Amino acid sequence: MWAALAGGVGGAKLARGLAAITPERIDDLRIIINTGDDFVQHGLRIAPDIDTVVYTLAGIANPETGWGITGDTTNTLDQLRRLGADAWFWLGDRDLATHILRTEWLRQGRTLSAFTARMAHNLGIPEHIHLLPMTDAPVATEILTPGGWRAFQDYFVRRHHADPVRAVRFVGSATAQPQLQALAALRQADVVVFCPSNPIVSIGPILALKGMRQAIEHRGTDGGARCCRVAVSPIIGGQALKGPADMMLRGLGHEVSALGVAQLYAGLIDIFVLDIADAALAPQIADLGMRPLVAATIMRSPDDSRALAETIAAAVAE
Repeated sequence: MWAALAGGVGGAKLARGLAAITPERIDDLRIIINTGDDFVQHGLRIAPDIDTVVYTLAGIANPETGWGITGDTTNTLDQLRRLGADAWFWLGDRDLATHILRTEWLRQGRTLSAFTARMAHNLGIPEHIHLLPMTDAPVATEILTPGGWRAFQDYFVRRHHADPVRAVRFVGSATAQPQLQALAALRQADVVVFCPSNPIVSIGPILALKGMRQAIEHRGTDGGARCCRVAVSPIIGGQALKGPADMMLRGLGHEVSALGVAQLYAGLIDIFVLDIADAALAPQIADLGMRPLVAATIMRSPDDSRALAETIAAAVAE
């Protein structure tokens, strides 16, 4: 069984690749998805990372943006603006169906995990691919900027991630219980993969939950059943392909490079995958106690995603 930690477009694309080699190379795949950037807009519960992963695996994600549904329209959003609403967050008409039904389920006392499983099933994702929110409890990522603390989506979408980042916190993470299947997956998996997601605000909230980081650390010691732990860098040539990961690393005092990401994951990772463009950093990554794996990591198509997943599977098999 493999467990993957994912968030954002990069995470969704590698999840697509891992799903493509399941069950041939991976018998059971569990994808643990960040929920720290979930929020409420127009009274609806929005879960951007879950939806991006689900839509991508279902083959309906917008290929130009990586998020949203391909061919979706914005009639509802346009009418909201006409009626005077501050509709700054993009919501497609078909996408709204997801948010409406999710909100209804949660108001009825059902869990985010249950809705995500139903959503995946109804969109045709195979049963041996399990999509697990990191927690069913509310956790909110907040960003400290010169103007004060801001909710993640306010910083990221509304303000176009233009503010300098001084600190990041995950409100509620100290008391939120990890999703039980997600925590069990980290304790039992033969392979744990950190997808090329933002290490600060996509992977960070998952690791902040009680027991999650410890489970991964324990799998790398002689005290527990070992597994192979792999991370793929979201930084290529000193830049993030999408999103604010590079600006966040810089603002928080980290090196903006694949090496900087590897340093954040020290003690958690056995194999670190970096792009061909960063091959010169391999010796420094090896000095951290990780095996560097140089590969083509840019995933422009489903074939690219599958090729990267095959490369990871081959390295694990060695």
